[in-house]
Amino acid sequence: MSDEAVPANESIVGEIRTAFREDLSPAERSGLWAWLAFTITFAVVRGITYSIHAHDGPFRNISSGNTHIHHYMWGILILVVVGAVALRGDEKTRSHPLVGILYGIGVALIADEFALLLDLRDVYWANQGRWSVDLAVLVIAVGGSTLAAIPIFRRLRANRAH
Repeated sequence: MSDEAVPANESIVGEIRTAFREDLSPAERSGLWAWLAFTITFAVVRGITYSIHAHDGPFRNISSGNTHIHHYMWGILILVVVGAVALRGDEKTRSHPLVGILYGIGVALIADEFALLLDLRDVYWANQGRWSVDLAVLVIAVGGSTLAAIPIFRRLRANRAH
């Protein structure tokens, strides 16, 4: 990390990009992508499921015959692919941003239906299935994103102090 002050013409976006490239290892960058993908996916999935539940918007449940295909199934499939890459890929492949992003997406799809998996009953729209999962995943998403971005925050603070 450089001890020089931030040039007046360097934008905060440019500063974040530099910190991302210079202050994070490939594994840390992948971890940050995973947390960000988790957070965004969770928010989007919640929005889509509320839209489906309210019968408002273009989205509908996916079914095979009379069987509803829950979105945790897609999360499991994604994690199977990520696991295969982790087991068989070289270091460059394993730390590729797409692997981190897919991992975050897969975990979010599963975590969103944690109450269903825990109770083995579809309590998604019941109070017991909504509040605890919403609160827990929100805290995990924001906390994890913040922790993963600490090196970037350190650089921004140091550069602003000069």
